[in-house]
Amino acid sequence: MTTRKPRQGEVDGVDYFFVTRDEFEKRIKENRFLEYAEFVGEYYGTPLDYIEIMMERGKEVIVEIEVQGALQVRENTPEAVFIFIVPPSRQALIDRLHNRGTDTLETINKRIEKAEREFHLAYKYDYIVVNDEVKNAADRIYAIIRAEHAKTERTIHKYYKLLEGK
Repeated sequence: MTTRKPRQGEVDGVDYFFVTRDEFEKRIKENRFLEYAEFVGEYYGTPLDYIEIMMERGKEVIVEIEVQGALQVRENTPEAVFIFIVPPSRQALIDRLHNRGTDTLETINKRIEKAEREFHLAYKYDYIVVNDEVKNAADRIYAIIRAEHAKTERTIHKYYKLLEGK
């Protein structure tokens, strides 16, 4: 969810839930976010009710959040898996932000400075994936998800139940 205006081609309820600042702040007061942060003058957050609905449906929940939000989630949800996604280089990040054509030079510079600060917190994540090409990065993320599903600590209880005949 965000208070920023949709970019060209973005769809409410698909890319983000676009809401007013007043609506966002009301939800903050009601503790209705898994995490939230203010970034370059706009709020971004993960609606808790949406996460709960998806998990009840048995869905994998993948949340794209910045570092401040991820550290909030890490404190409250230690079983979550954290993947830090980085561009292949600083120049690639600069080029991507400029080519997107949606931000002012001032906003781009703020985003670059923030990315450089955040990279120093990558050690708090479980994995780092370089986003060189979308397909390669997606393949790496799928491999992490598959590996996490096979982790002993996540699956051993199922096998104990099989042995017990339950």
